Amino acid sequence: MYPAELVKPMREHLTQAGFEELHTVEAVDAAIAKEGTTLVVVNSVCGCAAANARPGAIDSIQNEKHPDHLVTVFAGVDKEAVDKARGYMIPFPPSSPSIALFKDGELVHMLERHHIEGRPAEIISENLKDAYNQFC
Repeated sequence: MYPAELVKPMREHLTQAGFEELHTVEAVDAAIAKEGTTLVVVNSVCGCAAANARPGAIDSIQNEKHPDHLVTVFAGVDKEAVDKARGYMIPFPPSSPSIALFKDGELVHMLERHHIEGRPAEIISENLKDAYNQFC
């Protein structure tokens, strides 16, 4: 588990953009169960989260169509919440960072770490915008 002071700026990167942090299994269940579209970012301390995933996710919501709900869980910090969120992402294996789009509780789009790592934030954003245009 990472110290709170270490991950605070990484958490705030998303929360300041309007993402709600989920710290419990119950919060994850409630978020996924919401009607409409929900974007879930599995946040991480790694460089590809800082350079690609978080900036790409934040930029993507500046689209005409965007998710109704924005949430995040933090790998290596909120273990139970992350495990629960990843359970909704099956059949995809656990990875962090990762970004999933749900519509009415059903997984409709997934970006795994290998889709994020080494790709610029702009590519991540465009990928997500394409998904929003299709599902939101």
